[in-house]
Formats: sequence, C-alpha cells, structure tokens
Amino acid sequence: MTTSCPTTSRSRSRTPSTSTPSRRATLKDVVASYLDAAHEAGFREVRIIHGRGIGVQREAVRALLARHPKVVGFADAPPERGGWGATLVVLKREI
Repeated sequence: MTTSCPTTSRSRSRTPSTSTPSRRATLKDVVASYLDAAHEAGFREVRIIHGRGIGVQREAVRALLARHPKVVGFADAPPERGGWGATLVVLKREI
C-alpha cells in the first residue's frame, strides 16, 4: 500500500512526516500513523492508494477508516486521482 497526501488548499509537495514502518508493522499501524500525522500537520484530506486488485486491501483500509476517531468520511477517488484503486479520506478539523 502506498499513500499520498494532496489537498485542495495546500501545495502537493507537502506531505505528513512519518517514519518508514518496519516489516512487522501492520496495516492498522501504518494507516493509523499516517492519519494521525496528516491530522497533526493540519491536512483536511488525504488519499490512500491501496491498488485495485480484488479489493482485499481496499476493504481492510476502509474498515480501519470507519473506526478511526479523526476520520469524518471517505470515498473512492475520482478517476484522475486513482479511481477505485484509491480512497479519499476527509479528516476532522482541529478545534
């Protein structure tokens, strides 16, 4: 799984800073760490690229997103941003 972090109001060159996970990191750990870093950096939207395949990673990622406390919503990316091979995630605003 790869991730990217474009936003509608920020430069595409800015991405949340996260360390590269070890081989033992789980999908849950990687997604949670990425979302936490993006939220802390002030991002309102991120894109998680999980690939098309048969949908196993997509469903696993979406199950995690559904339970993450900083996620407001998520949906398939539009075709120009990955289509059903990527998920756009809307994060809560910091208060």
